[in-house]
Amino acid sequence: MIKYLRINGCGVMKKIELLAPAGNMDCLKAAVMAGCDAVYLGGNHFGARAFSKNFTDTEIVEAINYCHLYGVRVYVTVNTLIYDDEVEEFLKYIEFIHKNNVDAIIIQDLGMFDLVRKTFPKLEIHASTQMHIHNLEGAKLMEELGMQRVVLARETSIKQIEEIKKNSNVELEIFIHGALCISYSGQCLMSSLIGGRSGNRGTCAGSCRLKYDIVSVDGKKINSKEYPLSTKDLNGIESIGKLIDIEVSSLKIEGRMKSIEYVYMVVSLYREAIDSYYEMGKVVINEEKLRKLRKIFNREYTKGYLNDVKNNDIINGYRPNHMGVNIGRVVSYKNGMAEIKLTDDLVIGSGLRVIGKDKDVGVLVNEFYINNKLVKEGHAGDTIKIKVNDIVNFGDMVVVTSDKMVSDEVDKLIKDSPRKVMITGIFEGVIGKEISLEISDGINTVRAQGNVCEIARNKPVTDNDIKEKLNKLGDSIYQYSKLDVKMDKNIFIPLKEINELRREAIELLNQKRQYKTDFEKGIYEITVWDYPRERKTSCLVDTKDGIDKYKQEYDMVYNYQVCDGSILKIPRVTYKYNNQLDGVLVGDIGAFYKGRELDTDFSLNVVNSYTVAFLHSLGARKITLSYELNDIQIKKLIDSYEKRYKKHPNLELIVKGYEEVMIMKYNICEDYKNDNIYLRDRFGNLYRIKTRSGLTYIYNYKMRDIYKEDYYEWGINSLRVNMDN
Repeated sequence: MIKYLRINGCGVMKKIELLAPAGNMDCLKAAVMAGCDAVYLGGNHFGARAFSKNFTDTEIVEAINYCHLYGVRVYVTVNTLIYDDEVEEFLKYIEFIHKNNVDAIIIQDLGMFDLVRKTFPKLEIHASTQMHIHNLEGAKLMEELGMQRVVLARETSIKQIEEIKKNSNVELEIFIHGALCISYSGQCLMSSLIGGRSGNRGTCAGSCRLKYDIVSVDGKKINSKEYPLSTKDLNGIESIGKLIDIEVSSLKIEGRMKSIEYVYMVVSLYREAIDSYYEMGKVVINEEKLRKLRKIFNREYTKGYLNDVKNNDIINGYRPNHMGVNIGRVVSYKNGMAEIKLTDDLVIGSGLRVIGKDKDVGVLVNEFYINNKLVKEGHAGDTIKIKVNDIVNFGDMVVVTSDKMVSDEVDKLIKDSPRKVMITGIFEGVIGKEISLEISDGINTVRAQGNVCEIARNKPVTDNDIKEKLNKLGDSIYQYSKLDVKMDKNIFIPLKEINELRREAIELLNQKRQYKTDFEKGIYEITVWDYPRERKTSCLVDTKDGIDKYKQEYDMVYNYQVCDGSILKIPRVTYKYNNQLDGVLVGDIGAFYKGRELDTDFSLNVVNSYTVAFLHSLGARKITLSYELNDIQIKKLIDSYEKRYKKHPNLELIVKGYEEVMIMKYNICEDYKNDNIYLRDRFGNLYRIKTRSGLTYIYNYKMRDIYKEDYYEWGINSLRVNMDN
């Protein structure tokens, strides 16, 4: 069992880290008050939650200072893909947060990782889950390259986590609660390629949360659930003990777009569960807090991929947003008033939904009646009468979607039960010497001194006088666990001097706790090779038939099948590389731990010249650009590369075929017992669904067809056609 994980500038971090989300300053303070060990937040630049309120530069500095006082670490998300014309601004932002003592950054872009680790060698870097680290090879490569922590893909099982931990020394961070992406590692192009809003750029439209039909090859709808791709929320609280025993470094809660009430309740729930395991050797779940959390937000819960769950346990299907909690049933409706038999308490100011066979009616509870009497609250067993602006029917289920009681409770807890830092104190008063107060938080010790202590001419001060003044810590974050007073008898000290001594000591301790991180500016250097300009073609197929024909038509053939005359395509989800890799097409950065001279597929999300250089330096012989680049960005990438490195890259662009927009661990074909199915959206567009090795691939409904000779003129060496679906 873990006792201590790390010593940092503010002290020993005990136990496994509980990492909380913070979408704004109020949520950050709620997370700290609830007992988190670290928070992650995004600024107004380069974060994967562009629609969250996020933090201004001034607020980031404030947040870091506030958290460090409490011994809470701060990680800033810079986990979007960066285009070439954004790099200068990106570096300025990184330097700003680094100089203001951020503990770490979370990054997705491979090129920016390489640039930051060399430019700011003292800055701690964590690999975002969108970097798609899901196997031992990926973790070990990141470790070798200087990554301090890896946020593993949510699809990684406890068994796989254990293997990675046993065979690597990089810190592992695991999502333990919150929203799930249906696409592996959150790597989804559906929103981008269909709606023009890139999840890799922080503007995901949540395409997976929309209504779809699952249709057979003859066009017949075969699904009964309206939202076949909408996941439940992860609740991994039962897995905490195992993850602690494995020696995982951090448990991460998703929720940067959630409310103050949500953040406080979920953090306090997991704080109690973690502490119970260390104290009693078992995870104790506060069921009352979990019930309240459900009222604040839930999509139903799944244990996720941490454990061997049933395939369809991941999917909700009935509702893509807040499910609420059952609070009663409609017993009658007349003249715009519904009678509801309550099964739980209800107060004015709460929000309800009345769910019928064909209706879903929202209600804000401004007033309600019991026995024709206006009341402010009702209890389980009461029948209340409430105004509903739409017709509801007998038996309709009533759920609470916002509980005013819970909101008020959280507000009160934050106000009346603030988090305190325990300190010890020793006061000394010796005649003829300066009075002093030494205080310690267990790691940092400070000493404040006052005037020379004198013999009392009248009434001497007592131990209690001293303790009374020293204990007046007011609004400070501190509380004494022990306070000793060592003083001569019959001495006099003006009580205002005791107050000044206390204030000085507290200020000195504050300064110690608001530690400075090491800052150093390095030089970005990289070795790349100069490739000749070429005009080649390639194709990707999934067949052993007709290879000779493809070889005649194209300069290079990629193939999911092992076949003479073609280059093997390695799936981007590969749990273990059993052999040394050589001369294959890969979609996962971990492949470079086992091989060099590899071609890279679109899934490595290459959108800037720094990523091209980084992959070439690892050994990539040919690099496929991201689907998300437009022509202007492609030209700028090539121009920037050639200008900076005075060399030509070896790039491939996919110009024709159906784009792979999503890959899922959830096997949708297995659920519907049909291997020949399509996804149909509300416009009637059909998305091909294909299963390989138990994973599900979804392809765009429209064919990509952008071939033009200009790409060769700009510096693309190879144009590819995908025929794999």
